[in-house]
Amino acid sequence: MSTDTRLHYLGHMTWPEVAELSQRTNVVLIPTGATEAHGPHLPLETDVIIALGSCSRAARRLAQEGIECLITPPLHYGVTNFGLPFAGTISISEAALSELIMGICGSLARHGFTVQVFSNHHLEPAHFDTLKRTAREVTERGIAHVAVPDVRDPRWAASLSEEFRAGARHGGAYETSLVMAERPALVREAIRAQLPPVWIDLPQRIREGARSFKEAGSAQAYFGNPAAASVEEGEQLFAALADMLVTTVKDLLSTSREEQDGR
Repeated sequence: MSTDTRLHYLGHMTWPEVAELSQRTNVVLIPTGATEAHGPHLPLETDVIIALGSCSRAARRLAQEGIECLITPPLHYGVTNFGLPFAGTISISEAALSELIMGICGSLARHGFTVQVFSNHHLEPAHFDTLKRTAREVTERGIAHVAVPDVRDPRWAASLSEEFRAGARHGGAYETSLVMAERPALVREAIRAQLPPVWIDLPQRIREGARSFKEAGSAQAYFGNPAAASVEEGEQLFAALADMLVTTVKDLLSTSREEQDGR
């Protein structure tokens, strides 16, 4: 269990501890990623590492302002068809993801955590679209107030790296820097330092019809410049990602309170 008393990890807690926390807060952060190839230098759980690191930093900042947050165990599986040509990648269907999200949100709401914010860092369009669509359905049904902030939104992307905004956002300096800041032992440094940049706009290739990283032009499942990554950039990026979550939690709390006041 984390020794930081400001952090409440659901998977580390007992049920009475969760019940007691629900009397103090209704806020939960849900780290979401995938098990997917991220070049020859990053682990398959890269998206999960980034999602969880963002949640822990956001939860600490919110705690300083008197807002406690529950953090769920991360989702390790998603719609991951683009990485399937590479060993180790695991993909589930859109229907399976939607059913999973619906069950998670419903269970959390049942136990009092009705302000739910996803920290999703697996950017495959079908995955992100399914996640956001299901979150809207949960909200529209009145089960919980759910938000899925999207790092691709210009509002948030403006605070991220130039490489990210250029579309080279899978396994390059952006994601590599974040993993170096959070789990440096999992970065294969000797390989990373020798990798040449792959300057391809992945979202544009997807819009043009690419259905895998290989079809998009990357033989090793990365885009961008991993060799340029640094811990310093990773910490700067995490600060921006935490700010996105903090702002989203506050906005959702405000919306929830306004609805309650209007009843």
